[in-house]
Amino acid sequence: MRANATRAASFSKSVRPPVSDPIPGGLPAPAPRILAVANQKGGVGKTTTAINLGTALAAVGERVLIVDLDPQGNASTGLGVHRRGGQKSTYHVLMGEASLRNVIVDSGIPRLHCAPSTMDLLGAELELANIDRKTYRLADAIAQLCRENDPERSYTYVLVDCPPSLNLLTINSLSAADAILVPLQCEFFALEGLSQLIKTVERVKTNLNPRLTIQGVVLTMFDRRNNLSEQVAEDVRSVLGDKVYQTVIPRNVRISEAPSHGKPVLLYDNACVGSQAYIRLASEIIRRERELRAA
Repeated sequence: MRANATRAASFSKSVRPPVSDPIPGGLPAPAPRILAVANQKGGVGKTTTAINLGTALAAVGERVLIVDLDPQGNASTGLGVHRRGGQKSTYHVLMGEASLRNVIVDSGIPRLHCAPSTMDLLGAELELANIDRKTYRLADAIAQLCRENDPERSYTYVLVDCPPSLNLLTINSLSAADAILVPLQCEFFALEGLSQLIKTVERVKTNLNPRLTIQGVVLTMFDRRNNLSEQVAEDVRSVLGDKVYQTVIPRNVRISEAPSHGKPVLLYDNACVGSQAYIRLASEIIRRERELRAA
C-alpha cells in the first residue's frame, strides 16, 4: 500500500490540481453521488472500471469510496487490499454486524478508500432472505455513514462493484444507487445482456428506487482492428444515444497486468492507452454530473 501511496501522489500531481475542497469542520457533508457499476454479464470489465475510475476520480480531487459487493473480491485485491480471515467486510455491513464506517480501509491511494469483500458474501443471499429491509441494507448503511458526518469518511462518490448476476447483492446496489454505470464489452452477446439489464433497471425503478437512472454505458475491450467492435459500438449508440460515453476503453495488456500487482492501471503505467482512457472517462463523468446538477 505504501508503494501505491507514493505512486498515487505522483500521479495526482501529473493529472491536474484537486477540484474538491476539504469539508470545513462542523459543516454537514453533502450526500455522495452513488454509482452502481453493474452488468448481469460477467467478464465485461466491471471491476476494472470501478477501481480505475475510482482512482482517476481521486486523482482529480474527488473523495471516493469503492464498495466491493462481489464475493470474488477482485476490487479489493485490485487495490492492494488483502483479504484476511476474520476481517470485517461488506458482508458484516449487510448483516448489520458492523457499520460501513468500521469496515472501510485505506487503499494507500490519496482520497480513495475501499469497503472490502470476503467470501462470506457467497451466503449473504440466503441469510438476507428473512431480514427486514433486505433490499435496502446497503442504502441504510450508506445513509448511516453520511449521518455520522466524519470528515475522514466523507465522500463525493461511492462506486459499488456489483457481482455478475441479478441477486440480492445486485438489488441492494441498485436500491442504494443514484445511477447505474454499465461497462459493456464490445462483443455480440454483450448486447443481449444489455437489454436484460435495462429491463432490470426499470423494474427496480418502479418497485424499489424511483430515482435510479442509467448514468451511462462505457464500451470496454474495444479493438479498432476488429470490425465487430465498431459494429457493436454503432449498434449501442443507435439505441442509447447520448447515454453511451464518448470515451471507449481499449483492449490493453497493461490493464490486464495491473491487478496481479495489486494496483490500478493508472498507477501501474499511467502513460499507457488504458490509463489515458480512464482519465478521459473520469473527466466525462464529472462533466455529465455537473450538467445533471445544473439541470
